[in-house]
Amino acid sequence: MDVTQANKAEEVLLPREETGPSLKLPKKKKKWIKWAFLAVVAVVVLWWMFLRPKADPSVLTGGQYIPVSALRQDLTISVDGSGAVTPIESYQVSALTSGEILQAPFEVGDWIEQGALLYQLDAKEAQAAIAQAELALRQAQLSYDTVAAGLTARASASGVVQTIHVQKGDLVSPGTPIADITDTSTMLLSLPFQSADAASITPGQSAQVTLSGTLETLPGTVESVSSADLVGAGGALVRQVQIRVSNPGALTTAQSATATIGEFSCAGSGNFQANSRQTVTAQASGEITDLYVTAGSKVTAGAAVAAIGGEGAQNSLANAAMGVESAQLSLQRAQDALENYTITSPISGTVIEKNFKAGDKLDGMESGALAVIFDLSSLKLPINVSELNISQLHPGQKVEITAEALPDQVFYGVVDAVSINGTTTKGFTTYPVTIVLEEFGDLNPGMNVSAKVIISQETDALCIPVSAVDSDGTVLVAGPGTLSEDGSTVVDLSKAQRRTVTLGSGDQEYVSVTDGLEEGEVVLVPVQSTAGLGTGSSTAVVAAGG
Repeated sequence: MDVTQANKAEEVLLPREETGPSLKLPKKKKKWIKWAFLAVVAVVVLWWMFLRPKADPSVLTGGQYIPVSALRQDLTISVDGSGAVTPIESYQVSALTSGEILQAPFEVGDWIEQGALLYQLDAKEAQAAIAQAELALRQAQLSYDTVAAGLTARASASGVVQTIHVQKGDLVSPGTPIADITDTSTMLLSLPFQSADAASITPGQSAQVTLSGTLETLPGTVESVSSADLVGAGGALVRQVQIRVSNPGALTTAQSATATIGEFSCAGSGNFQANSRQTVTAQASGEITDLYVTAGSKVTAGAAVAAIGGEGAQNSLANAAMGVESAQLSLQRAQDALENYTITSPISGTVIEKNFKAGDKLDGMESGALAVIFDLSSLKLPINVSELNISQLHPGQKVEITAEALPDQVFYGVVDAVSINGTTTKGFTTYPVTIVLEEFGDLNPGMNVSAKVIISQETDALCIPVSAVDSDGTVLVAGPGTLSEDGSTVVDLSKAQRRTVTLGSGDQEYVSVTDGLEEGEVVLVPVQSTAGLGTGSSTAVVAAGG
């Protein structure tokens, strides 16, 4: 018997139980119910995974919140940063020249005033260079003065212009005659005296001069007596005696005269000569651009007679002037170089390093740092602050500073400078901020420290966690029946009240409430936002960059 037949036999032998009416669904309808059920399950899963976290917190179950009381506490808003403290000013002393160190009158640890001598180098070569530069300047100045003087022809002595040799527009060269000038205000008369008589005559003696023809007498003074004997008329030995006579105005070189000096008379007559005779000549090449005298003009010593100009003359003067300027610059360089042999302290401070001593030889900049000086009157701390926070910082803000090397100690400083010269790295910009510490105790330059720039401080502020505030400025406040008896859990979220509050200062963790909430009221904080919450004094920190 096959299985089908056996089953049918059993159906005949077994009594049939009483059952209710049975409903047999078509196969197509069973499949539809199955697929609908699967669709509902999928929707629930999707809602739980993606839509539920985005739902408003007020629709979450009570177990999704933690109650936090609004309490009064001190709230400090700050920007944090870190860095290494440095002296307010430091300087590495270096050499700009080479030479042997003659003096180095300081030691490590000494306090040095600004301008104090640190190193004195042997400056013999520099001093020789200065002497040579001074000589070159004098030579250049002399050349300029000579060229400049040559552009004006001048009389060397007083007199009367006898002849003008040039006229305006003439071209001249050095040595070209310009004018003849004679001084006839006094006249010189040279007369022979017997040698024996002349031996008794001395310069300065008075003489009586008699003019030939008119026999008019004029006073004179012995100017000089010759020491050489000459053979006079009749073979007698004579000496020439020169007599100076003031010209009353009529004496000329054509007039002759005799003279007696004391009891001695001259042995012959002689003609008057002008006191001086000069020919003014050109000292430079050029063109006569002006004549300042005419024939018969009286001139004094140094008076200008003519001007020499033109392009060539002006070029010569300009070249001479440039020579003077070049020599002056060379001298200045030599003098500046001499200063490099005396090395002084550029700042007041404490000597931290002394790397060279008297007797050592320096090789300019190649020698490196000769000494290091720190101004430890105060310290400074550079930090970098993010572009998001830099607008909150300004000079004068108080700064709290701590160092791992000095635990349990707090130092104080102030913001000294906030720079707007930012540095951008990978699209993120930071700005340098300088903090100054006037009192720094055991802090040493180079120590790494943490700084907290105090932005604002509120005392006894009513504070709640920032995460308790919704984006629309509301908070969920526990009402009667919302919390368990011990107030530690939310048992009935439907009895909580959403309330609008006015917020004060705050940052990442806590924010102060100025209106809409009373001390002791409980706000509900989403459980995923409660990590790190606490009570008591709070410091809201904004981290500084880099």
